[in-house]
Amino acid sequence: MVRTLLVGWLLLAAVAGQAQVPRPDTLQTVRGVRYVLHEAGTGELPSANGRVVVHYSAFLPNGRLFDSSATHGRPVRLRLGRGEVIQGWEELLPLLHAGARVWARIPAALAYGAAGQRDPDDERLYRVPPNTDLLFELSIVRVN
Repeated sequence: MVRTLLVGWLLLAAVAGQAQVPRPDTLQTVRGVRYVLHEAGTGELPSANGRVVVHYSAFLPNGRLFDSSATHGRPVRLRLGRGEVIQGWEELLPLLHAGARVWARIPAALAYGAAGQRDPDDERLYRVPPNTDLLFELSIVRVN
């Protein structure tokens, strides 16, 4: 039930944009990533150039899943500060302890921006259309 409410709020917030009043438990980073802690996590925080292992599901504002670590069969391993992930992740992940689980709304400017992301199977189509905010469920598996 709580997860359904969180997903619903995030989808509504993404569609409605800034007009939506955030829930009282919504946090926001300096550059505008909004997130709700589902589980705070009790492990380490990543360092500025730390390695992080993350399970994720990525959604468009209409609720369509466009990527997930589950489809790849394993969490993604990344190193912060190297441009390996979108800017919204670079800003949010250093704030999350190992074991944390969050729902996040990342503004288009901190995701794929005006360029969007083309569909790798058909360059005429977009996997993420230009200027699209993104929604993520993130679970921090490990911090090194």
